[in-house]
Amino acid sequence: MSGNAVTLIGNLTRDPELRYTPAGAAQVSFGLAVNRRWQNRQTNDWEEATSFFNVVTWREMAENVGECLTKGMRVIVTGRLEQRSWETQEGEKRSVVEVVADEIGPSIRWATVEVTKNERRSGEGAPAAAAARAASNEAPPAYDEEPF
Repeated sequence: MSGNAVTLIGNLTRDPELRYTPAGAAQVSFGLAVNRRWQNRQTNDWEEATSFFNVVTWREMAENVGECLTKGMRVIVTGRLEQRSWETQEGEKRSVVEVVADEIGPSIRWATVEVTKNERRSGEGAPAAAAARAASNEAPPAYDEEPF
């Protein structure tokens, strides 16, 4: 296991934005708010802090997220942190750290869900296709535009 693994539980802050690269790979991004609540031992008051994260995922999972998740839903996200850098049209350098999701699922702590298994899409879900992608060290496609 690598040292760059993250698991987050939170609520979507906006509807997922589904896009396709020029090569046809699906990519979806959404915001995630993660709340932390604790009791201040000195004052006995409850305090709360919220952290906001940008989450990105690719291919079949991106299409599934685009079809079934909406703003406000509570989800569990596992993945890794990744930093991207780019230069604006004005020549300014920008950088962002995102969560690249490997798995996304609904939280059923305060809700119920109905899971529907999708048919395999054009062989992409097949073990041979996954092994071929892994063997080629295929990197996710670059963005066509500035994020968010």
